[in-house]
Amino acid sequence: MRLAELLRERWIVQAPMAGGGSTPELVAAVSGAGGLGSLAAGYLSVEALAERIAAVRALGTTVFGVNVFVPSGTPAAPETLAAYRDELAAEAGRHGGAVGEPVGDDDAWAAKVDLLLAHPVPVVSFTFGCPPAEVLGRLRAVGSATVVTVTSVPEARIAVERGADGVCVQGSEAGGHRAVFDPAGGGGSPLFALLPEAVAAVDVPVIATGGLMHGRDAARAMETGAAAVQLGTAFLRCPESGANPVHKAALADPAFTETALTRAFTGRPARGLVNRFMREHADAPTAYPEIHHMTKPLRAAAARAGDPGGMALWAGEGFRSATDAPAAEVVERVREGAGVGR
Repeated sequence: MRLAELLRERWIVQAPMAGGGSTPELVAAVSGAGGLGSLAAGYLSVEALAERIAAVRALGTTVFGVNVFVPSGTPAAPETLAAYRDELAAEAGRHGGAVGEPVGDDDAWAAKVDLLLAHPVPVVSFTFGCPPAEVLGRLRAVGSATVVTVTSVPEARIAVERGADGVCVQGSEAGGHRAVFDPAGGGGSPLFALLPEAVAAVDVPVIATGGLMHGRDAARAMETGAAAVQLGTAFLRCPESGANPVHKAALADPAFTETALTRAFTGRPARGLVNRFMREHADAPTAYPEIHHMTKPLRAAAARAGDPGGMALWAGEGFRSATDAPAAEVVERVREGAGVGR
C-alpha cells in the first residue's frame, strides 16, 4: 500500500518514543483502533528490535511502523567530555549511580537496516537525519514506505530529493528529541509556522507533529495541508505505554509546570519537563550519543529511587492534557474531536 493511501485510512500516528514508551502493546492498541502504531528502534539491540517486531505481529497487528535513528554528528572533543564528566560527579553520588562511559556508537545502524530489509514492515521512519538514497530505495523495493522526520524546509527537501515517500514535520513544541539533522541545531520553528511552508515545498505526504493533543489540533493541521498527525505525549500515560511510572506521575504532578529544551541528558536538544537535573546542567555540551551513555546509569539510578528530579521526563508542551485512558480511547477522542471518520 502506498503511503498516501495508508495515511488516508490511518491518519492518527503514534510517535515512536525511544527509551521504552513504545511497547508492542501500545503499537498494537493504536493500530487496532485504526491509527498507525510505531515501534522505536532507538537504543535497542538488533535482537531486541526483532523480538519487539515479532511481539507486535503476535498481537495480530500487521500495519505498523518502525523508527530508526540515523547516525549523525561528529565525535566530541575529549576535553569537552571530561569537563562534563566532572560536572556529573555530584549527580553520581546522589543515588549510588556511576557516570557511564562516553561511547560514540551508531546505534547498530547497518544491522537494523539489514533486519528491516530481511523482515519488512509497512512503514520505516527515520530520525536525526536522512538516510542515503540507496537505503531508501532498498527499503521501498521490499515494500516498506519510508518517512523522514524533519524540522525545516531544507531538511524536507533533502529527504524528498533522496527518495523518501513522506516527511514528518516536527514543530518545536514536540516532546523528546528534536529531529534536527545537525545535533548542534536549536529549537526550530513552531509547528504551525513550519507546516504550511513544508507542505508547499514538497510533493509527498506530510505528517504533522509537535504539541498535538486534541482533535481540534489535528483538524487544524490537516486543514493546513497535513495528510496525517503524529502524537506522542498524548499516549505517554496510557496503560499500554512503557514509560516509567515516575515519568507518568510527573506528567500529572502540579509541581511540574513547564517544558524546555535541554542537552543535559543526551547531548542533543530534547524537550522535557523542567526538573532539577535540567536546571543544574543548563550548559551541557553538544555531544551525542556520548552524553546519552554518560548519563544513562544516572538516570536509571534516579528512576530506581523514584526521583523525577534526576530523570529525563520527555514531554511536549501540551503535556497537561495527557490522560491515563487506554490508547484506543485516545485515538477515538482525537478522531471525534477532529470530526473525521475512521
